[in-house]
Amino acid sequence: MTEQSTEFLYKYLNNASPTGFESPGQQIWLDYIKPYIQEQIIDTYGTAVGVVNPGQDYKVVIEAHSDEIAWFVNYINDDGYIYVRRNGGSDAAIAPSMRVNLHTPNGPVQGVFGWPAIHVREVAKDRVPKPHELFIDVGAANKSEVEQMGIHVGTVITFADGLTEMNNRYYVGRALDNRVGGFMIAEVARLLHENEVQFPFTLYVVNAVQEEIGLRGAEMISRRLKPDLAIVTDVTHDTQSPMYTKTKQGDLKCGLGPVLCYGPAVQNNFRDHIISVANEKEIPFQRQAVSRSTGTDTDSFAYSAEGVASALISLPLKYMHTTVETVHKDDVQNVIKLMYETLLSLKGGEDYRYIK
Repeated sequence: MTEQSTEFLYKYLNNASPTGFESPGQQIWLDYIKPYIQEQIIDTYGTAVGVVNPGQDYKVVIEAHSDEIAWFVNYINDDGYIYVRRNGGSDAAIAPSMRVNLHTPNGPVQGVFGWPAIHVREVAKDRVPKPHELFIDVGAANKSEVEQMGIHVGTVITFADGLTEMNNRYYVGRALDNRVGGFMIAEVARLLHENEVQFPFTLYVVNAVQEEIGLRGAEMISRRLKPDLAIVTDVTHDTQSPMYTKTKQGDLKCGLGPVLCYGPAVQNNFRDHIISVANEKEIPFQRQAVSRSTGTDTDSFAYSAEGVASALISLPLKYMHTTVETVHKDDVQNVIKLMYETLLSLKGGEDYRYIK
């Protein structure tokens, strides 16, 4: 990984990009990939697309999503305490005592999720708080002072934790789900450009919005681009840490490589092609089975228009939807390598239908 790549990783991951408010992160992402693309597309809701080799009949997508879970201001009481509601799958269990940024037109306002001290709680009756019980303290004396800070109902809130490294092996931080995916597809674009790769198809490098509230960005952009193939990357659960049940969640581990998914939305022949690439290039990988859906943007691409041959390459991750999401550096590089080598293997006219 280059020094420029590392700088981009930290800048992009440390930026706030809550669902529905992704534009600052999308600008950082676009600024990084501009030297590696010929055109760009930005749709109505902010999905950003870098276009490589435009104008070809055959069209391929590599995709990640750019949004992170967050909170909204829902109510401000007379004493200046702020009550919230979820924006995406935010976890009420981890919120108490967390530092937050409330994003106003004048910049972020710092606050904390407060919580009663252990001394005044009936500890034996402790339970996970409900979202409507959570409150934020921004140091204001009353509601008027909160409003003077530029905070109002609808102001979006993110946790304040930034990206760090652990034991020289792991990246740790909030919003690795899934801005680390945006980093990985950007790195694929960089490698293609620097290695002067020529291919007989148009490549769309897609960083979609609003995945966390229903795969909405991918749904919109897939209808617009109408690709022939889609390779989606997202995170999936490392199941080795305590409180996971492998008989339910499978046996996946950070550091053992990308995860290839089996499920109805994944086109089997295309997935098997990716497996053959992994074997040929000696890229380690793991396998995962899903039920009705993948729960990722793969579903939106697979079922758009007349159907798009789609595959999912997942990155194992610990502690999803917390501020200490954790991924292995080797897995990040191997996801990049697998996407890159898969693109090199394509001839530009693949037909992965079952019956021809």
